[in-house]
Amino acid sequence: MVAVWLVHVGQKLLLWGALSAISLAGVTLILRFLQMMATYAHNWLQMRPITSVSGAYPLVGHSLVLKQGGKEFFQQLIHYSEEYRHVPMLKLWLGTVPVMAMFKAETIEVILTSSKQIDKSHLYRFLEPWLGLGLLTSTGNKWRSRRKMLTPTFQFTILKEFLDVMNEQANILVNKLEKHVDGEKFNCFFYITLCALDIICETAMGKSIDAQTNDDSEYVRAVYRMSDLLHRRMRTFWLWHDVLYLLFKEGRDHKRNLKILHNFTTNVNERGANEIKRDEERKSDDKGTTLSNRKRKAFLDLLLNVMDDEGNKLSLEAIREEVDTFMFEGHDTTAAGMNWALYLLGCYPEVQKKLDNELDEVFGMYGPFPTYKEDPKALKQMTFLLIKNVQLGLF
Repeated sequence: MVAVWLVHVGQKLLLWGALSAISLAGVTLILRFLQMMATYAHNWLQMRPITSVSGAYPLVGHSLVLKQGGKEFFQQLIHYSEEYRHVPMLKLWLGTVPVMAMFKAETIEVILTSSKQIDKSHLYRFLEPWLGLGLLTSTGNKWRSRRKMLTPTFQFTILKEFLDVMNEQANILVNKLEKHVDGEKFNCFFYITLCALDIICETAMGKSIDAQTNDDSEYVRAVYRMSDLLHRRMRTFWLWHDVLYLLFKEGRDHKRNLKILHNFTTNVNERGANEIKRDEERKSDDKGTTLSNRKRKAFLDLLLNVMDDEGNKLSLEAIREEVDTFMFEGHDTTAAGMNWALYLLGCYPEVQKKLDNELDEVFGMYGPFPTYKEDPKALKQMTFLLIKNVQLGLF
């Protein structure tokens, strides 16, 4: 009888426990929803004076009118910037999150010149599974500390060591573009992106992936796919929740490509750390070796030796964060800038001719593929090129 009574009591306790858990979860969800709605109402009232694109609906914002394809979405943004060119900034709602589009230099200057406004937007959190909390995604004291540690790795004397890499990859790019001379119009962005990826991979990790000659490599495909997935997720609010995201094909694809990217950089990092350890063990045998005969140091090699004010080295996880960050930033934004410059030079052949003449004057004596090492002052002599790049917004 006692056993039966205990079972009966246990069943009641389990039932009450389950009901309590469900009730608690329901209350938590309701409170979070009310908090979200309060924030949404506050932001809506504060930003009401700012010009907004038409077609926004409560809670979903502009998500129903934004194009899903990358190319179509970009064209849509260009259309909006032309339509609202008379205003300093434009407001879009991605679900309940407001996004500001600023396309006037004087408006953007206020943000970019601020030493306090360094917090990244809500949408940057979708980069964290790939990039962690590196220089791009971190903020506050961590960002300032990491920035201070990394600054010495960007000295011009260090970057100059990789000019041969840049020239080699640029020559491959030129040869590929040359095949289209006098032919039909084509999209050169793919070629430029592969070139930038080759350069940043060798300069950042000290490893060549030959993206320009082997664009079917697993790592290259993962970089492209991850970039597409991130951009799509940022503008699709129902893909924001991490658990729900995995229910979609995009979420599972994201997880698969993330593993490829992290495995690649982790393996390179570990190999670099082992090489440095072996070099230190052989240090006594290298006393007579001059710096010029040693292997040039990639960004990864410098990170493995960098220390903070307290003499602590970066962890392998922190190094992976920065290498992944510079792999993403170093090829994506650079490729976009290069593509934009080539597009504008194609639109203005008279400017292109002036640049050709200046390059011939500065490098004519060195043949068709000059290097800055042959004349370190050459860059300063290219005044027209520098002025045009500033006007194009590349510097």
